[in-house]
Amino acid sequence: MSKKVKIAIAGLGNCASSIIQGLEYYKDADDDQFVPGLMHVRFGDYHISDVEVVAAFEVNERKIGKDVSEAIWEHPNCARKFADVPHLGVEVLPGPILDGVAPHMRESFHVYDESKISPVNVADVLKESGADVLINFTPVGSEEASRAYAQAALEAGVSLANGIPTFIVSDLNWAKKFKDAGIPVAGDDIKSQLGATILHRVLMKLALDRGIRVTETFQLNVGGNTDFENMKYENRLHTKRISKTQAVTSILPYEVPTRIGPSDYVEFLQDEKVCYITLKGTNFGENPLEVQLKLSVQDSPNSAGVMIDVVRGLKIARDRGLAGPIYTLSAYSFKHPPVQIPDFEAKELLERFIKGEDDKELAKPYLSQFPLE
Repeated sequence: MSKKVKIAIAGLGNCASSIIQGLEYYKDADDDQFVPGLMHVRFGDYHISDVEVVAAFEVNERKIGKDVSEAIWEHPNCARKFADVPHLGVEVLPGPILDGVAPHMRESFHVYDESKISPVNVADVLKESGADVLINFTPVGSEEASRAYAQAALEAGVSLANGIPTFIVSDLNWAKKFKDAGIPVAGDDIKSQLGATILHRVLMKLALDRGIRVTETFQLNVGGNTDFENMKYENRLHTKRISKTQAVTSILPYEVPTRIGPSDYVEFLQDEKVCYITLKGTNFGENPLEVQLKLSVQDSPNSAGVMIDVVRGLKIARDRGLAGPIYTLSAYSFKHPPVQIPDFEAKELLERFIKGEDDKELAKPYLSQFPLE
């Protein structure tokens, strides 16, 4: 087995920028210390310094042809800088455009001219680079583009970490394709370290465990990065709304009126995301109860550490010869996994997976949600 976890990234935006900065920032992190910002300094056999970027795909002509270390600072990226990234010797390559850019975003994304630049064969690049894992960080709503990258990963024998809410790993047909090909995958829609979704899920679980009847709940999110600009129109965020809503409502054994998802684009917020959560319910004697929360966080770094765990988890799965969805890893790390497992239990199961226990056995009580096995 290789000591390195070699990753390719489709979509070199703010989330990718935070990951790449983090690989440099934490490269000397001490295994024996609590390191703020990391959930795992070492994930199984792999230290964070073992993760290496070997390929990157973009549609932004300002990024294409540049070294990854330079491209992550190009407009419209606005993720906060917290590390100097040295030259990586990895050139950003033109990926397929397809539906990866919304019509209202073509100018701000600086999309390359297809009459002058041709997209590379992604599968060939993945093979030549020796990538273990392809991270899909194309914009939300990139249904065709996401499936094109998933197909390329299949053809190249590379694991897929699907960071956006196009349902691939949680789709039975796609999951079966990866299982039959002997390739482990994880997804869909990355769950931030402490973001709106996990905070909302924990609040719902607390209400359930304490005998509170939730009568209605909603979550409103605003931000100023390209993710929020991309989702200004409802047709780009349909699956995002489904993913976030199901992540929250799956906690309860009954239906509840809800509205969850991106609410507005506020350009001057840049990469700051502001979330408002409201929960209304009844407690003892059916007396009313209301909770209101506000979360403000830099959006892109909030998912970076989770994805760094995911790629190391997929490398462990590859080392063990596993195939198809890795259930514990997906349930812990993504909003719309193949099977939903309560977060604190998912963490315990993932730790057992890291130590060598069988993923499917650990997830067995939940596999009826996803009849692949």
